Amino acid sequence: MAIVKPFKGIRPPKNLVEQVESRPYDVLNSEEARQEAGDNEKSLYHIIKPEIDFPEGTSEYDPRVYEKAAENFQKFQDNGWLVQDDKEQYYIYAQTMNGKTQYGLVVGAYVNDYMTGVIKKHELTRRDKEEDRMKHVRVNNANIEPVFFAYPDNKVLDALIMKYAQTEPEYDFIAPIDGFGHKFWIISDDADIRTITEEFAKMPSLYIADGHHRSAAAALVGAEKQKQNPNHRGDEEYNYFMAVCFQASQLTILDYNRVIRDLNGLSSEEFLEALQKNFEVEKKGADIYKPASLHEFSLYLDGEWYSLKAKEGTYDNSDPIGVLDVDISSRLILDEILGIKDLRSSDRIDFVGGLRGLGELKRRVDSGEMRTALALYPVSMQQIMDIADSGKIMPPKATWFEPKLRSGLVIHKLS
Repeated sequence: MAIVKPFKGIRPPKNLVEQVESRPYDVLNSEEARQEAGDNEKSLYHIIKPEIDFPEGTSEYDPRVYEKAAENFQKFQDNGWLVQDDKEQYYIYAQTMNGKTQYGLVVGAYVNDYMTGVIKKHELTRRDKEEDRMKHVRVNNANIEPVFFAYPDNKVLDALIMKYAQTEPEYDFIAPIDGFGHKFWIISDDADIRTITEEFAKMPSLYIADGHHRSAAAALVGAEKQKQNPNHRGDEEYNYFMAVCFQASQLTILDYNRVIRDLNGLSSEEFLEALQKNFEVEKKGADIYKPASLHEFSLYLDGEWYSLKAKEGTYDNSDPIGVLDVDISSRLILDEILGIKDLRSSDRIDFVGGLRGLGELKRRVDSGEMRTALALYPVSMQQIMDIADSGKIMPPKATWFEPKLRSGLVIHKLS
């Protein structure tokens, strides 16, 4: 069963939140962070992308950069830009995109639940990326940014969240760049805190939706601290890491599409002919065409859009991986026809998140940068949970969650 606890969050004062908050560290590069921070000394980028405080070209992995993160984190606290709450409490974080709002509970998730598989993952992680975030957690002795979890729908928690949603939020702002709405409430009532803890304790599993590397790093640092403490009891703050947990049915997963540099030596006609072995191929014309259902793909080639429908027998409905469109397209198009074996390492393919729209696929092909583009129907949260429950791992670049969590609304210290 899932163990969560409230914590004493470190947060910006209400009047400073829009100066402090930022996009997550991994959705922008150093130059973009430098531009977004500008001359705003209160921007969280000085903690999560501290290379911006060094000359351009400084590696984000330079040891001095990690030290600067800790120095800046302390500076933010000393200056009152981040202030720790007096009481252990939970928080509610709501995001509104395109008129739809999803409500997350901000909790301390249990390190041992990650280690024992109660917190379930569906993606592989890379050790170098884990180590980068582990250094960041170690040097700050804090989870500066949250991870993004899903939990099975729960009527008790839903009712409790809706009660708070009718009240004045602590934070309420529209974020620059994405234009999405963000609201934040504090749950300090002891009875409500107890209810949240008890309801999570009834759940057999929590699911990592987004932030596999952050989850791994936070849990591994917590496990390190357990081993390093000769007087370890099990109730120390480092036994927990910060997560925002959303009801699974509320989450929006967008398509995660592919653009390909070449046709592996084939002409357009030969490529289309090869596709007919496993797909029903239908030309749709010059207007952008979006896949309408599972097992249908959109192909953009030579200024024309095509519908590709996977034929019966090319996928296995009883296999949580084999039924995925990302698996079908990887096996039968990228590997079998185009010879792209490893999506993680090949420089012949790139990936475009669905928020950019299919117009971005068209633009990159029309520019001559790419030869063709493939649009996929989005994965469902239920598919992700089924895969995680089966203990299997999704193919790479399968999910794109929006909206992304803003960072800097609350921070969790490990001591």
